[in-house]
Amino acid sequence: MRATVLVPAPEFHEAWDWAYDVESAVLRDAGFEVTPQPWTEMGGLTEADLVMPLVAWGYHLQPVRWHALLDQLERDGVPTLNPVPLLRWNSDKRYLAELGAKGIAVIPTILVEAIEESDLNEARARFGSTLVIKPPVSASADGTFKLGPDDPLPASARGKEMLIQPYLQSVAREGEYSIIMFGGHFSHSIVKRPKAGDYRVQPHLGGTEVPCDPPEGAVELARAALLAAPAEATYARVDMVRNNHGALAIIELELIEPALWLQHSSDSGAAFASAIRTAAGLEKQPLANG
Repeated sequence: MRATVLVPAPEFHEAWDWAYDVESAVLRDAGFEVTPQPWTEMGGLTEADLVMPLVAWGYHLQPVRWHALLDQLERDGVPTLNPVPLLRWNSDKRYLAELGAKGIAVIPTILVEAIEESDLNEARARFGSTLVIKPPVSASADGTFKLGPDDPLPASARGKEMLIQPYLQSVAREGEYSIIMFGGHFSHSIVKRPKAGDYRVQPHLGGTEVPCDPPEGAVELARAALLAAPAEATYARVDMVRNNHGALAIIELELIEPALWLQHSSDSGAAFASAIRTAAGLEKQPLANG
């Protein structure tokens, strides 16, 4: 089966081969003929038996172009994993409010259409003196700021649509957990920690990750969030942290182009490959086992 894995545009500024190489090797071992293609190049996708945006990093920088690609995949009936409706839903962090409305534990979030200083004052009254702001369409901590009690609104954010969240001390103290699920089943988990003095856990910003056992209740929370999504996720990374009351809460669902950290899975990615093969109709659905 010919599988096209969408990768960053040539001008993308971050290294991405470390994720692609591991994931594509697992797929090749599972019998797929894997071809990388920049997500910004729409030609030839109808020739693939399967399209996966596993490394479509940078899509948030060109949202109009990204949604045009999703529309094309849907219009042409190209088999896509995860499915296009799920990719579209996950492209905007407004989904956090939707999950919260369904009773899923998520980080408290305020959406502001055009952020100003007054919005920070209101958020501090609700969340505490230190805040994090980020665009609703974002990735890799792009456009994200930590604002202390006396920090002004950054000029680059003023007047833009932004999310406001409380700063969570647990990120620096304990880390951010990633629960990786394939076909709805738990595969493995890692904890990501920022470098000293930072709050961002992304590798290109100095963050590190180590495999870990999932915290108590983490797998159940991840499964509940995925069941509340508009379509089934074949692959998923559910990122969660402890809120300022010590309870686990989801900070993000990664259903488009997550680093899956297959090198930390005990089965070397076998569950990932099996989930993809099952979704592609090459294997029977496995029995539920966790």
